[in-house]
This record gives sequence, C-alpha cells and structure tokens, in this order.
Amino acid sequence: MTKTNIWNILKKYKMLYLLLLPGILYFVVFSYLPMYGIVISFQDYKPATGLRGMLQNPEWVGLEHFTDFFNSYYFARILNNTLAIFFLKLLFGFPAPIILALLLNELKNRVYKKVAQTITYMPHFLSMVIITSLVVTLLNPTNGVIYEIIKLLGKDPVFFLADNRYIRSILVVMSVWASAGWGSILYLAAFAGINPELYENAQIEGANKIQQIIYITLPSIAFIISILLILNMGSVLNYGFEDILLLYSAPVYEKADIIDTFIYREGLLNSRYSYGAAIGLFKNAIGLVMVLLTNFLAKKLGNEGIW
Repeated sequence: MTKTNIWNILKKYKMLYLLLLPGILYFVVFSYLPMYGIVISFQDYKPATGLRGMLQNPEWVGLEHFTDFFNSYYFARILNNTLAIFFLKLLFGFPAPIILALLLNELKNRVYKKVAQTITYMPHFLSMVIITSLVVTLLNPTNGVIYEIIKLLGKDPVFFLADNRYIRSILVVMSVWASAGWGSILYLAAFAGINPELYENAQIEGANKIQQIIYITLPSIAFIISILLILNMGSVLNYGFEDILLLYSAPVYEKADIIDTFIYREGLLNSRYSYGAAIGLFKNAIGLVMVLLTNFLAKKLGNEGIW
C-alpha cells in the first residue's frame, strides 16, 4: 500500500480515526512509555535521584536482583502460591460464566431473565474493597453470619481468614462470585449468533437439551472460549492481587502470599524498587510465555488464536 493510498484512507475515515486517538494515547502514555522503567531492574536505583538517577549515571548491577530473588527463601513458596491460586481460579472461574450464560440462555420468561442478569452483573460494579468487606463481615469469628450458623450447629467458631486450610477456597469463591455474571455477557452475545435452525433440526432428530448444548452451543462458541482462555493465561502470575491484599494477613502468608503481594511489600513498603521491578519483569516474562504457548496449543487443536 502506497503512502498516497494510506493518506486517502485516513482522510476518508478521519472521524473514525479521531475517535480511536484517545484510546491510542492512553496506551502510549500509560502502557508503552512506562516500559522504559524496567531498566531499574538492572540498576541499584535510588528513588531520591529521580529520573536523572535512572537515565544519566545509573549504577548497573546486571542480574543481581534476579539472582537474589531466585535464591530467596520465599521464591518457591510465592511461586507455588501464585500458580496454585491462579489455576484454582481458572479451573472454577473460567467455566463459571459459560455455565451461567447457558442457564440464562434457557430462561424463557424475559422479565425473569432480565432480573437474573442484572443481579448476576451487579458484583462487577462493586469495588473490591466493598466485596472483601462483605466477606470479612460474613466470616467474622465473633458475630458473622457464618459464625452464627456454626454456633447453631454446635461447632466451635473458626477464623477462616487466618486459617491456611480455607484462605484459598475463600479467594476462589469470592472471585467466581464477583466475575461470573459480567463474564457471561460475551457468551450470551455469542449464543445470539447461533443459527436457530440448528436447534430445530436437533429437536426433530430427538436431541435433548444437554445434547444440544454439547453438540451445537459449545462448538459454536469454541472460538470465543479459546481466545478468552489465551487472554486469561497472560495473567497467570498477575491474578487477584487486590482481593488477596485486602484479605490476607501474616498467618496465611504460607498459602496466600503471591508474587504481586511480595512485590508490594519488598518494592514499596521496604523501598527496594529495583528488586521489585526485577520480580515484576520476571512475572511478566512468564505471562508472555504462557500466552504464546496457549495460543500455539489452541491453533494446533484447531481453535482460533489471537494472531
């Protein structure tokens, strides 16, 4: 394509490109320009020196911060916790919107369907602070609703949020509840594009609802499922920082401390900015590898990839 043709296209669709400009600027300013900051992962950066200390006379330390992290006592624990929590959320959280969308799609009463959709969407619009506050209130070991139920059953109260046996389950259930409704929107939209004649033919052949879902609905939205799975894999080491930070405490570090919370404590609270940046770079590199690998496997299995 020649420069003249590109210019003609830009002139023809100038209003559309103008609408696109704020989005491009957002990503340039907040996503691409800050990427230069990863250089402090290889420096002994002092915050007091500001940008000058990063750009003009930096003290380079090479891979020292990465080596310190890999040799750290906490490395194996936080990596194991991060992967365990992510895969638990993926195992239960990824199919949850699909199942919910399938259930909503089968509702024939339009009013009831709209009410059900609204109720399931609502948690998405709540701040994670509010959601975690609700969880803390429900699980309060002195007067929470769960405590009262346990007391009625004649059992001793349990401080669930300070117990390593329950903290991961709480995080997974909370995440599924907060995200399933909003995540079902894409699948409901995909269902609308399925040819209804396929269902009519299946009914004529004697297929029941379960068979129609297995052989018509799910194959018809397989491309959306594969793309969303690939995008989710990109956050393999970056999953659930906010809800974990708001719920966890020292007694459950063994099971709930993940890479992001470790970066928060070491990089921000302890002012080890270069060390925290090095850990963050490692985390994002693993995320990139997971996206590439999942995209490759999806295409090998005959599904759509993101490129």
